[in-house]
Amino acid sequence: MGIAGSRVERAARESYGKLLAYLAARCGLDAAEDALSDAFAAALERWPVDGVPDNPEAWLLVAARNRALDGIRRRRNETIAFERVAHLTRIAQRIYEAEQQPQDERIGMLFACAHPAIAASLHAPLMLQVVLGIDAGRIASAFLVAPATMGQRLVRAKRKIVSNAIPLTVPEPEALAERLDAVLAAIYTAFGQGWDDPSETDARTRGLVHEAIWLGRLVRDACPNAPEASGLLALMLHAQARRRARRGPEGAFVALDDQDPQQWDHRLIDEAEVLLRSAADARSLGRFQLEAAIQSAHSVRRFGHAPDYDAILLLYDALLALTGSPVVGLNRAVALAAARGPREGLAALEVLAGAERMVHYQPYWAACADMLARCGEIPRARAAYERALGLTIDPAVRDYLVSRREELSNANHMAG
Repeated sequence: MGIAGSRVERAARESYGKLLAYLAARCGLDAAEDALSDAFAAALERWPVDGVPDNPEAWLLVAARNRALDGIRRRRNETIAFERVAHLTRIAQRIYEAEQQPQDERIGMLFACAHPAIAASLHAPLMLQVVLGIDAGRIASAFLVAPATMGQRLVRAKRKIVSNAIPLTVPEPEALAERLDAVLAAIYTAFGQGWDDPSETDARTRGLVHEAIWLGRLVRDACPNAPEASGLLALMLHAQARRRARRGPEGAFVALDDQDPQQWDHRLIDEAEVLLRSAADARSLGRFQLEAAIQSAHSVRRFGHAPDYDAILLLYDALLALTGSPVVGLNRAVALAAARGPREGLAALEVLAGAERMVHYQPYWAACADMLARCGEIPRARAAYERALGLTIDPAVRDYLVSRREELSNANHMAG
């Protein structure tokens, strides 16, 4: 791709949502998307020839407003007034000349995507594409929908923003609560997409963790009295604090209990703890606060203390009662095994065996294999490891599971 092409790719990931929100607030979503798409195409054409500009974001902004103006000149019956976009031109030029960053207005775009006029099932996918710049194919994969179907749904949702004249702003307090949950869920979905690639080798998700944390800060600043906004940010910071420790020197997978706490980012953990205490003051527990509290309970290892698994189990009980999620049930079973032994954990897993999602969920089979091995049920453990391996995509996790399976064989041989 070359250096210039890589810079365009980086600018697309880092700046697409920010520039789209900025342009859409001034000339409409449809015009902004078209103009920004043309601007990135122009960058791919010009940067290899002219060199990468010192301020790529400002260059893209100016290129986009030029194309927006050209489009309006060609369509005199355009509903957007020419003078309005001309005003954008002057603003963009001043930003470019001063080498400043355009104002970040993605927070308004986030809430527009969660408007009640848009189907709830499309809130998160729409935010992921419009605000975070994730391609429709990747979104379709995450939500188990055919790419063409997801693409069509996203196009219709964006048209609804335009046709309903949905404002790209943070709603008034009376309308805020109903949309905040969707906004937080979408940000966490984006974080999860990036979290699955700790080495940041997948260009489609590279940097999403940082982008999601940035958006989490944006929402928390806009909604300081919303405890779940603080809870989500605390959860993401706790998770991000362990990023370096998740892989060994050669890229090997390292399970949470085996990680070196000294490799954790204690600064991020401290910030997360402050946020969690602030959220707790509201005395209104929610999903993200509970999940962050579980991560907080694990973080005591940095002080040389063992996690209190009885307390963690209580937190999972509350989270399971709130969500009813089989994935939460799985994590609760793992905590139960740590607190009271593998037999009890295995019994809790067997209750989940009938859940449709667990049949093809790799962590379920990995947890089963571990608990069966600790109970001495070697043949069943080996079969569970084989099932987990068949569902594993990450090479580092695959190597880890293979090594655990081989330990079973070695232990069985020694016993014989």
